[in-house]
Amino acid sequence: MDITRTTVPGVGVLHHFLTRGGQRFGVLLDHSGLRSLLLYGTDDPDVPAQRIALDHDEADQIAEVLHSTPMADRLASLERRLAELHRGPA
Repeated sequence: MDITRTTVPGVGVLHHFLTRGGQRFGVLLDHSGLRSLLLYGTDDPDVPAQRIALDHDEADQIAEVLHSTPMADRLASLERRLAELHRGPA
């Protein structure tokens, strides 16, 4: 996947993603913290065909679903590691 990051003056930061299959989408992080998914069609590669605005919790939920290991599993693994460190060598 090809990822580019662009600062949009007065707006925020735009991340463009291009998949191996040639599909393009973006994630806009504006100065207020709002996140938007930008979906591009084939008509104009520079103008989003659709914009989906996400609240913070919605963006977190999508990130959790897309992450390869769920947050609960990562936290449990970290807790096990800390317990092992606390016990020390056997």
